[in-house]
Amino acid sequence: MARNSRNDQAGVDLPKAPINRESMREVLALLRYLHPYRIRFVLALLALFGSNLLGLAFPFLAGKLIDAATTPGPGIHRIALALIAVLAAQSSLSFFHALSFASVGQRGLVDLRRDTYSRLLSLPMAFFARRRVGELTSRLSADLIQIEDTLIALLPQFLRQMTLLAGGAVLIALTSLKLSAIMLASLPPIIVAAVLLGRRTRRVAREAQDRLADTATIVEETLQGIVNVKAFTNEAHELQRYGTGLQSFLETTLRGARIRAAFVAFIVFALFGTVVLVLWSGARLLQSGEITFGELTRFLLYTTFVAGALGQFADLYSQIQKAIGSTQRVRELLREVPECDPTPAVSPADALPRLQGSVEFEDVRFTYPSRPGVEILKGISFRAEPGTKVAVVGPSGAGKSTLLSLLLRLYDPTSGSLRIDGRDAREYPVLSLRSRMAFVPQEILLFGGSIAENIAYGRPGASQEEIEAAARRANAHAFIQGFPEGYATLVGDRGIRLSGGQRQRIAIARAILRDPAILILDEATSSLDSESERLIQEALESLMRGRTSFIIAHRLATVRNADRILVLDGGHIVESGTHAELNAIEGGTYRHLAALQFHDAPQTPQP
Repeated sequence: MARNSRNDQAGVDLPKAPINRESMREVLALLRYLHPYRIRFVLALLALFGSNLLGLAFPFLAGKLIDAATTPGPGIHRIALALIAVLAAQSSLSFFHALSFASVGQRGLVDLRRDTYSRLLSLPMAFFARRRVGELTSRLSADLIQIEDTLIALLPQFLRQMTLLAGGAVLIALTSLKLSAIMLASLPPIIVAAVLLGRRTRRVAREAQDRLADTATIVEETLQGIVNVKAFTNEAHELQRYGTGLQSFLETTLRGARIRAAFVAFIVFALFGTVVLVLWSGARLLQSGEITFGELTRFLLYTTFVAGALGQFADLYSQIQKAIGSTQRVRELLREVPECDPTPAVSPADALPRLQGSVEFEDVRFTYPSRPGVEILKGISFRAEPGTKVAVVGPSGAGKSTLLSLLLRLYDPTSGSLRIDGRDAREYPVLSLRSRMAFVPQEILLFGGSIAENIAYGRPGASQEEIEAAARRANAHAFIQGFPEGYATLVGDRGIRLSGGQRQRIAIARAILRDPAILILDEATSSLDSESERLIQEALESLMRGRTSFIIAHRLATVRNADRILVLDGGHIVESGTHAELNAIEGGTYRHLAALQFHDAPQTPQP
């Protein structure tokens, strides 16, 4: 897939600048996840700085040890003991700050993962219409792993090398200003190279994450449609598609590796070249008596510290550039506007009294945000009284499922109004409103737990007795009991271990357990054999009694007893009435559909 089209679709803008104000804001926003653990974080920082200071004391004492070797006396023993004490204290502080940074980083990352997943759950359907599942899972996996590496490993290491670099530079200057000037002269070209190559590193790293998200999307789509893949013998095609995605990811990753390798090679050459220059200059100063052996040793050790810090800093800088790209992708999700709070303080069902079930559409028009040029519903108006059964029929693409999506508030009307119990649907808390509804779709998705857990999904916390009662009313208890593990039987990924009819009856039991005021059925009996359909239809008739029910059906036999039938075609309600009234309309759409399905209806073709 072309890079530009893919990023345009996902709403992604690749960064084209080095670390700037926007990047710093992203990093600071990420660091707020460490705030709840700030005390331990501060202690870890103090331990880190203490460890570094003790490390910087090592070259000073080593130089003193060499100078003491030229003077008779016990001085060398005291200095050697001091060196051992410094190393012991430094090791203890290193253990503490490494453990503390890991603890704080992991806890902060858990909070970040929770917030990111929570935001995903709270986003409206319009967001998911613009995104692919593989891309979102990549942000929750690959991007957060990159951020994890930053919080736990890169950040402490970066702070450590910065401390050594700054402290070593100061101590070098105090040891010999002449040698310091020679060494510091090498810093400007290194800094310039870091900025220029770091800019490219971050851009390529962000692109690599996008390519990785593409491959995750391909895997997600292939596994979700594995039956179609095998039925159409497209294994080779899917493998080729995945291989193309991996090749694109590999090329991008290798391009980033070449940039980083060039950066590291330049740093190594610059640093060792500087060391050679310092050694040559130090040897001349030693010959002239301007410095002692101990001072030269101290200076060389400090130079090694600074050179090592600079060498590490080069790689750390490029890694942090990559982390900033991942942080921006995750922050994009966290900045999306949610439709609700997925974790309200009060249960959604308790926050809203039981609905009466009155539903009214008034001149409702709707266009999907992802398809702004195509109007799906065009001026829909009708009223459903509490406790009535409303069937929605019509040809495919007429807008039936879209109408019920508006009722569930998966989307809001583009214009017009939807009122429930006399109030605009948007005035209700969305979770509270949906808690008073139940939905049985045509394509049943079961979660990978047990049968009991899938039925209880309609009302978490329901007792085993309530679950079994719902299963009996859905004509599911008998086949469930036929499994060796009964209600504890695992259904497999997406319910693959159950037949289509069994999955549908589980979904119906889930709706029965919810005890809704408004029931929405989308071809709820389409996967059942004739005997099971009769039993389920009886259960649904009992369930629908006293509740406002909306039924999408292609098989008109399931809606003949509806109080009102709405016939949709082209986004309009073209007919409305009972089965008898609609079947009496000469040349009507419903009469034509009935003629195709019922032998007792007149065979009148639609004009």
